[in-house]
Amino acid sequence: MLKFLKKNHSKDSEERERLKKELFGFTRCVDHGFPSQPRALAYDPKLKLLAIGTKTGILKIYGAPGVEFVGQQKKDVSINQLFFLPEQGRLITLCSDNSLHLWEINEKKEGNAVLEEVKEISMECNKLKTISTCSLTLNSDKLLIGTEGGNIHILEVQTFTLLEQIISQDVVMQSMPEVSSNPGAVEAIAVHPTNPDKFLIGFNRGYIVLWDNKTNNADRTYNASQQLESLDWHRNGTDFITAHADGSYLKWSTEESSSPKESSTTPYGPFPCKAISKIQWKSSKSGPFYIFSGGMPRASYGDKHTVTVMQEENHVVFDFTSKVIDFITVSTADEEDKEDGRQEYDEPHALVVLVQEEIVVIDLDSPNWPAFKLPYLNSLHSSAITCSYHVNNVPEQLWQKIIDAGETQVGKFSHRTWPIDGGKTLASETLTRDLLLTGHEDGTIRFWDASTTSLTFLYKLSTANIFSGETSPPDNSAGEAEEEWPPFKKVGSFDPYSDDPRWAIQKIALCPLSETLIAAGTAGQVIVLQMEREQREQEVTHVTINIVGDSDNFVWKGHEALAPQEGDLKFAPGFQPTCVMQLLPPAACTSLAINSEWQLGAAGTAHGFALFDYCQKKGVLYRCTLNPNDMTNAVVNDSLLSRRISFKKSLRESFRRLRKSRANRREKMKKEKWARRNKRMNCEIEGGEAVSTEGTAPAEGASASASPLSSSPELKPMERQVEARSLDDSMASIVRFLYFADTFAINNTSHQPTLWVGTNAGYVYIYTITIPPSDKRASESVSSFLAKEIKLRHRAPVISMAVIDKRARVLPEPLEVLHERAKAADMSGEHQLVVCSEEQFKVFSLPNLKPVCKRKLTVIDGSMVRKVSFVNFRSRSDENYSEFDIACLTNLGELRIYTLPSLRLQLAENSIKKEDLNGISSFIFTKNGQGFHLICSSEFCRTSLSKRYVTQPNCTIELAEGMRPEPVAEPEALPETEQQPAEPSEQVNAPSTENPANELSEAGTLSPTASPITTETVNVNATTITTTTITTTTTTED
Repeated sequence: MLKFLKKNHSKDSEERERLKKELFGFTRCVDHGFPSQPRALAYDPKLKLLAIGTKTGILKIYGAPGVEFVGQQKKDVSINQLFFLPEQGRLITLCSDNSLHLWEINEKKEGNAVLEEVKEISMECNKLKTISTCSLTLNSDKLLIGTEGGNIHILEVQTFTLLEQIISQDVVMQSMPEVSSNPGAVEAIAVHPTNPDKFLIGFNRGYIVLWDNKTNNADRTYNASQQLESLDWHRNGTDFITAHADGSYLKWSTEESSSPKESSTTPYGPFPCKAISKIQWKSSKSGPFYIFSGGMPRASYGDKHTVTVMQEENHVVFDFTSKVIDFITVSTADEEDKEDGRQEYDEPHALVVLVQEEIVVIDLDSPNWPAFKLPYLNSLHSSAITCSYHVNNVPEQLWQKIIDAGETQVGKFSHRTWPIDGGKTLASETLTRDLLLTGHEDGTIRFWDASTTSLTFLYKLSTANIFSGETSPPDNSAGEAEEEWPPFKKVGSFDPYSDDPRWAIQKIALCPLSETLIAAGTAGQVIVLQMEREQREQEVTHVTINIVGDSDNFVWKGHEALAPQEGDLKFAPGFQPTCVMQLLPPAACTSLAINSEWQLGAAGTAHGFALFDYCQKKGVLYRCTLNPNDMTNAVVNDSLLSRRISFKKSLRESFRRLRKSRANRREKMKKEKWARRNKRMNCEIEGGEAVSTEGTAPAEGASASASPLSSSPELKPMERQVEARSLDDSMASIVRFLYFADTFAINNTSHQPTLWVGTNAGYVYIYTITIPPSDKRASESVSSFLAKEIKLRHRAPVISMAVIDKRARVLPEPLEVLHERAKAADMSGEHQLVVCSEEQFKVFSLPNLKPVCKRKLTVIDGSMVRKVSFVNFRSRSDENYSEFDIACLTNLGELRIYTLPSLRLQLAENSIKKEDLNGISSFIFTKNGQGFHLICSSEFCRTSLSKRYVTQPNCTIELAEGMRPEPVAEPEALPETEQQPAEPSEQVNAPSTENPANELSEAGTLSPTASPITTETVNVNATTITTTTITTTTTTED
């Protein structure tokens, strides 16, 4: 066992432990974008809150920008329907397992409110008792539950229990003796707008009953003779409308049950039409509104997803690119109606349409019914996201230019204020401006305001117009209706189609101080753009750089390069292209770097890399990283390099590798024995000094101060054996990382500009760069030469690098020191290079490249690094203290922090499921310790490793006094039930009851406290009712 013992370093001191608590902490902050797989929509017109439920059981409530509440169903169920209890800050969810759940927005510490599930009830899940539809009564004290069996159950909302009363289908049909067949399931229920005891019951096969619940009898019966889809009352309470499966609708009078008030209307007939799935009839002084989804001609427009709005002569069919889930109208009457007085007209002023991939809000108060610009819930994946990039602390001048450029693109959006403005945000105003840039499949780059919890769209840059070929017309999502019948009008931004996959953006680099942007694409195009305030017409310079040179052995069989547009081109205000560097072969760019101070850029592909001068618009240097012994038949497939090798050659290589593996195994055993004896580090350096032993490495410790060595031996963790990767690997030539630095690469006496290149084969190439003086920069050429190389022994891919000074601070970004946004680096010497590979981190001294220390990951726990960033962590309480550390994400979905330069682990937290490959691959770090990753194609999850920078919703709602009902006495539980502990699942969202005395004060208000909460699980088919009162506080993450 002695061979597993080694001298280890002492634990962090108490002072360091206190400092860690001020610097590091994992927080899952907020989700940005549009929730995946929405299933239900609801609106509270009194509190002006919008709710969305999803297939995965997530419930989200939105109000004014910054007001957001999120809840998660305990079970893996879909939320099928939502019902707000108006003005109460409560809502009911109907889930796919035939259960109903009551949620409340309750105030917590420091005034912040949270969404909590407080009660639930389950119904037997069989064919007859499956819930088909629900509707709240007029005063929201009862929920009418229609079933597939045709019966209606009644839920008392206050106690959240079912009443004994059941409106049986058999009883209802006694009032319709002429009906001999089964009327089918309850398809729709519509509560009378003025009489809380009356409601319409619509059955699937077209039979409709006006039911009086007070007398428990049917007032009127109606037969539509068509399959019913939806029904809705007119505001006067004497007329109603029904929609049917043949694309028609009927208007009825409650006084006349023998026939409809008017003959059937098929808006898009006479040919067969699809069903009208939902219809609403709203009154207005300027004429009634008829709003319905579906109803399109089956043969010609059966594939359309539409919502029609008709009012007098105005008729628009809003055309969406994904399936319509639901819609609601926002009306003035619903917002202003009171118990002592009702408005004469509905006066709808907004239409909210939830579709599969986005949400669209239409302004019904403005001419031509334009769409609102969304302040949140934006469809991030309007075109598939291919990359993302974050910029901290954007200068005010650039920020304003981006906003101004975006305002010229908004088209004919509504100028009215956002109508869904409920709740109150408690968050303080942000001090910095942060940008999130997303690259897309259609060649666009979208700019988002990431300063707050509301990810707001600012500006869209398109790069496709630089190249010739078919391009889509400009986006006019709020444009005029097309002149055809039906009168379609395209709305929404979701467009999953791209005319050319080569346009896709793969890498983005932005220097906010010089306002220079570089975008690299799938076909090897590297576009340099500069921010301009005015529209300009200019020619774009195109320069070709052939990375593989004139090699006769290389044959490219991938896609062709994009053809440039010739002549002068017009560009709108915003980022405008100045030149395009076309890399050949036209493979996808895998790495990108910019140094705006030197006006240089570098781009890498699967074949090599190129250094280019965008000041003089020409190439400086290129290098091919392909194995020279196997350059034939290279082809890019799905952005990665693969090789087409003949069967004969493949067979020959297989035998060669078999012989080589046997020889390597014997040699490895000898080397391992030698390594254990001499304790040498696992790295070979070419062009550098001899490898130092581990004994010469400095002691590990925090970057603030090194810790003394411990004299007590500890068990050395078991190390996995890691095989060296073959150079014949088809991915070995990929350039993974490019980095500019002004440091000591040649000697200790002078520093110079350098370029550092990391490859998938574990190589690091170090190039020195000679830049002419500023007065000759435009005339004299930049030159660059290879200075040194590093080869990692196991050839693990190099995914990041940084140079740190003797204060363990990463060299500042270009122009930051000049603009007084960062302290100047210590250039007195003693710089160090930090190399991050997939398997380990290593620190080398410069310029001799002597290993200083390392941190193994793969051999210790099997994890591999996927994303790395050098983060400046600032203390939460001390403005003057900050330190640079390494933040990384592993293939296991774990976020970690290591100190510099000692590489000591400070924090490890599970963040992403290891099966979520898309989430891990899309993760990006910010410079202040936050992170973004895709949790689905349309939504980013925002996390933070910093205690200082946490962006979370901080909001509440204000309820009128007495809006929530007084708490009722709970039935006593059975003795045997009291002895049993509550199930963990019942406690997941249990609210705090730390101060019962306060909670029993004014019920119905969120201030100072919410009403007491109990959690009940009721099975309506069971003989007993179990009531569990939660008296402890349990907090869980979503």
